[in-house]
Amino acid sequence: MSLLEVESLSKSFGGVKAIETLSFGVAPGTVHSIIGPNGAGKTTLLNLMTGIYTPDAGQIRLQGRDLTGEPTHRFAAAGLGRTFQNLQVFFNMTALENVMTGRHLRERCAMLPALLRTPSLARAEARCRDRSIELLHQVGLEAYVDEPAEAMPYGALKRLEIARALAAEPLLLLLDEPAAGLNPTEARAIDALIRALAAAGVTVVLVEHNMRLVMDVSDQLLVLDRGSKLAEGAPQDVARDPRVIEAYLGAEGGGAGADAGAGAGGGGHA
Repeated sequence: MSLLEVESLSKSFGGVKAIETLSFGVAPGTVHSIIGPNGAGKTTLLNLMTGIYTPDAGQIRLQGRDLTGEPTHRFAAAGLGRTFQNLQVFFNMTALENVMTGRHLRERCAMLPALLRTPSLARAEARCRDRSIELLHQVGLEAYVDEPAEAMPYGALKRLEIARALAAEPLLLLLDEPAAGLNPTEARAIDALIRALAAAGVTVVLVEHNMRLVMDVSDQLLVLDRGSKLAEGAPQDVARDPRVIEAYLGAEGGGAGADAGAGAGGGGHA
């Protein structure tokens, strides 16, 4: 059974079909990558899957629950976490404080204890802090716990976003180009992190242009072209699909396998 089910999803903007009758499923505990040329509809799809956009038609179900048309906070509460291609961190906060903000869906405190600063509130704050520190260690940012975000390098900020998304304990983690703008060393750190998350049983939907990373970490690939499904399947099978080679990986570069091996350096932009 799929953790996430997308059925006959469509979205248009001013007559331009960004997503057209798209269906796919994401199995629990897998890394399901979405690739395609610029303008293929990848980020639009993530925006539909998190309630930022409302589809014109179709359904989005998480664990069988229909979330179609729900506001973003309903998607988050249901178990969808997300990072963004462009950094969305609080630069005036420390790394720890950034991650702690992601715990708001999991920490519960009634108004009266909050007003009176009771021991139960202190215990809740301690749990939140401890779990946030654990997550910073998990993504390799133990050296930055008390550092202001504005002083952190770009690659570390990318991992900080992932830690904050994980703080909400999502059923499904959506990563929008986590390697974009990174140098090869930073991209390898993201590669290793996604592998570790998958090994720990986290279900990931990945949108990424760095084909070396995609081929390394993915269990399934979905290829979009002009809002429609071009191909779907195991990475090695999709990489050999002539339609994919022509539309995305480059028919003149020696085939999909060669391009996937060469990758996109430190990660391309959409």
